[in-house]
Amino acid sequence: MPRPRSLTPQHLATAALTVIDRDGLAGLSMRAVATELGIATMSLYRYVPDREALERQVVDLVLAGVDTAPPAGQPWQRQLAGLLERVRTAVAAHPGTVPLTVTHRHTSEAVRQWSETVLGVLAAAGFTPRRRALALRALLAYLTGALQNEHLAPLAGEGTTALAELPPDAYPLLSGTASEAARVPAAEEFRAGLDLLLSGLSAAPR
Repeated sequence: MPRPRSLTPQHLATAALTVIDRDGLAGLSMRAVATELGIATMSLYRYVPDREALERQVVDLVLAGVDTAPPAGQPWQRQLAGLLERVRTAVAAHPGTVPLTVTHRHTSEAVRQWSETVLGVLAAAGFTPRRRALALRALLAYLTGALQNEHLAPLAGEGTTALAELPPDAYPLLSGTASEAARVPAAEEFRAGLDLLLSGLSAAPR
């Protein structure tokens, strides 16, 4: 019987990501990844203990190419905006992984390195440890929420349309705002919301 070929974490993560890109996150299983690799399901457990560890490797693979160096020559607000934009771009290429970036944000090495950079920018801007903690959590919440809203809400456009069609005499502001929201591109929405958050961080005591 031929000896199973040696597999690296890169091999495993790439196969898992292929499954997610093709079949969605619901299609990810140890069996599906093993099939993608051309090995028996039980053989996969020689390389990774469970699906959770496999998911973490996928997150690290997706974010591996994200430059964690702060944009040079920019004020701290623009540095943070650049760091968030880079993650948004990387994850947008594999939208099925959005939930994994939320689930594994504390255990992914790539997320840890990115978070360390963000905290470094905040520290250099004079944020105290408590304010850094609050700011990092706010930035992560905004980033993951924006990603979920953009990629995991396929009916969001229909929902906005339904709100825009509400009777204006009963919901003048909601229907009018929804009509305007329908015309806002996703990239503009992300940047405008981030600017609001960064303005709040700028105004708050550090």
